[in-house]
Amino acid sequence: MKTYKLTAFEANGEKLLDEAFQAENDDDAKKQGEKLLSEKNLLEKTHRCISPSGKLLLFHS
Repeated sequence: MKTYKLTAFEANGEKLLDEAFQAENDDDAKKQGEKLLSEKNLLEKTHRCISPSGKLLLFHS
């Protein structure tokens, strides 16, 4: 398992979510990240999910 990082922000830069989670691979992490954002009603906020190597998996501004 690898550790991925998910963050979400308000337009003014306030951090709304800063969470690390485990996933088997990048595809699984992308699905988990989208699910977490959806559950917390943050899909329309600025967000990003990055892999342990720094690869950007999800991004919305």
